[in-house]
Amino acid sequence: MSSLTHADYLALRRFPALDGLRAIAAVLVVFFHYGGPDWLQGWAGVQMFFVLSGFLITTLMLREERRSGRISLSEFYLRRAFRILPVYFVILLVTVVASLLYGTFVSNGIGPALKHFLTFTNEFADASPYGQSWSLGIEQKFYLVWPLVAIALGTVVLRRRAGAAALGMLLALVLVNFTTAHSNPGWPLHYFSILTGVVLAIALHSPRGFALLRPLTNPIAQLIVSCGFVAVHLGVKPMSGFLDGINGIPGHVLVIPVYALATAVLLTAMIAPGPMTAFLSTKPMQFVGERSYSLYLVQTIAATIVWFFWPALSGLGQSFVVTGVGLALASVLYATVEIPMINLGRRVITRQRAKAAVRAGVAQQGAPQAPAPQSESSRFATIGQAQP
Repeated sequence: MSSLTHADYLALRRFPALDGLRAIAAVLVVFFHYGGPDWLQGWAGVQMFFVLSGFLITTLMLREERRSGRISLSEFYLRRAFRILPVYFVILLVTVVASLLYGTFVSNGIGPALKHFLTFTNEFADASPYGQSWSLGIEQKFYLVWPLVAIALGTVVLRRRAGAAALGMLLALVLVNFTTAHSNPGWPLHYFSILTGVVLAIALHSPRGFALLRPLTNPIAQLIVSCGFVAVHLGVKPMSGFLDGINGIPGHVLVIPVYALATAVLLTAMIAPGPMTAFLSTKPMQFVGERSYSLYLVQTIAATIVWFFWPALSGLGQSFVVTGVGLALASVLYATVEIPMINLGRRVITRQRAKAAVRAGVAQQGAPQAPAPQSESSRFATIGQAQP
C-alpha cells in the first residue's frame, strides 16, 4: 500500500472524503446546540469547517493559477457570491419575517443584530435566532481579503504566500489576548483555523512541502491519523479545562489552535484513497455533506419546528430529531436555491469569458494569430464541488 504521489495529488479532480468531513462537522454543531452530550464538544465542528474552507479556497486558486497563469478575482468573487449569499439571505429573510409575525423582532435580538447580518460582521452580534451565522462573518472577510493578498504576493511564489498566512496565524495568537472583554472573546483564533487550511493547501501544492507530508497519505497512516484525531476531539473538554483562565481567556478558545492543527493533519491523510476515505465518501455521508451549509444555517428554524410540535423533547433525542428536520429543510434549499444559483453563477462566468474572448479577438484582428489556448475546465464540475 503506497502513499500518494505529488503528481497524483495534482491530478485529483475531487476530494470525495471532504463531503464526509463536512457532514460530521455540521452534525456536530447541531448536536452541540440541541441536546447533544457535553463530552462530544460539537462546537469544534465549526473549526473543522474553517480549516476546510481555507484549504479548498486556496487549492482552487493555486490550481487555477497553474492552469492559466493567473487568478481571476472577478470569477472568484462571483463563485463565492452565488454559492454563499442566496441561501444565507433566504434564511435571514425567513427569520426576520417570523420574528415580525410573532412580535419578537426586538425582544429576541434579531432586530438590533440585523445590521451585523447585513454587513457580515456576524461574529460581533449579540445572541439572536440567526446567531449560528457568526461563522459566515469570519469566512466572508477571509474570502474578501485572502485572494487579494495571494495575488499581490506574486504568481507561483508559494513561499511568500505561506509566509503571509503564517504571519496571519501568529497575529491571531497575539490579538486573542486583547479580546477578553469582548462578547465574543477569542474571535481572532477563528482566522488561525482558516489560515491553517491555507498553509496546508500551499504545502501540498509545493513538491517540497508535499514530500514532507506524503507519509500521511499512506492507507495505514490514514487509520492511525483518524484514531489520533478522535482522541484529540474527545480530549477537547479536558484540554479546555486545563487551559481555562490563562491570560483571562476561556479554555475552549485556547484549544482552537490545537484542534485546527489536528484537523489539518487529518485532512492531509484524507486526500488519498484508504479505508476512512471510502467511509467518508459513502452516499449517506455525501448526502449530508452536500447539504451541510444549508443544514448549518437552517438549524434554528428546524429546532423551532420541533419545539412547536414536540415541546417536551430534549437530550439526545432532540439532537437526532432536529438534525433530521434540518436535513429535510436543507434538502429543499439545496434543490431550490443552492444548485440553481450555482448553475446561474456558472452561466454568468461563461458569458463573461465569451465576451472577453470576443474582445480579445477584435483587438488582435490583423495581427498574426497564435494557436488558441485550451479552454479551462469548469471548476464547478471538479474540485470546486467540494467547497464549504
